[in-house]
Amino acid sequence: MGQITLGIIGGTGLGEALGTLGAGKSHDVDTPFGRPSGPIVMTEIAGLPVALLSRHGEGHVLNPSQVPYRANVFALKKLGVTHILASGAVGSLREELAPRTLVIPDQVIDKTFRRPGTFFDELAVHVEFAVPFCPSLRNLLVKSATGLPVRVHQGGTYVCMEGPQFSTRAESELHRAWGASLIGMTAMPEARLAREAEICYALVALPTDYDCWRPHPQGLDQAKLLEEIVGNVKAATQNAVELMKRAMPGVPALADKGCPCQSALSLAMWTERARIPPAVRQKLAPLLSRVLG
Repeated sequence: MGQITLGIIGGTGLGEALGTLGAGKSHDVDTPFGRPSGPIVMTEIAGLPVALLSRHGEGHVLNPSQVPYRANVFALKKLGVTHILASGAVGSLREELAPRTLVIPDQVIDKTFRRPGTFFDELAVHVEFAVPFCPSLRNLLVKSATGLPVRVHQGGTYVCMEGPQFSTRAESELHRAWGASLIGMTAMPEARLAREAEICYALVALPTDYDCWRPHPQGLDQAKLLEEIVGNVKAATQNAVELMKRAMPGVPALADKGCPCQSALSLAMWTERARIPPAVRQKLAPLLSRVLG
């Protein structure tokens, strides 16, 4: 493939820390799906073009159900992004996945129900999604974790719930019974939309606390608990920023290897080409130009 451009989608914590990765030119991008969460900052880090986007908007004004996921991914595609590293705060469903560590999940269970989940409302397009996170990007993150002063866990299933409320105890125990490792609110439909856009996508999950399956220590009131979680977010964010910085120099090498993520539409288009209206072709040109010519 040609030029690689890395997109970084910052979630809770990292969204506010994106400025530490680099300053650059701010772009307000229009899309057929509305405006993205906020301006996208184009910068360059170690010679690599990078697009920075805060998922929840400036000041964290968008809750997980309100995030314009389609606009975000479409805008990044429009700016030439080929690979996305995303972050997201999560609750841990496993004792070994302690707060302040990092997790590179490899599977997801989608429990969302209020969010548009495809770009292709006017077409029949079915992308393969058995492997929801790009293996090449995941492996790069895992290798880049060597020497990082925090444990980085490889693999795990992320349950994406609708929110914005947290789980009940019964739900938390159910998710554990499913074998899931993490509970969060933002990985979907973001990961699926990235696949539809033929963008490689991997997630750095930031455990901030144990979900409610694990009782809180006696004597820890809600104010103290929140203070502890905020501290965990800050620490995990610093670790995630460092991991992404270490991974960035390895991203250009992925261009020569190729990746199935970047040809996801080749066999996914079921609608006859001749029956795709010109208006739809124009609307979705950044997504369809490779397969339609």
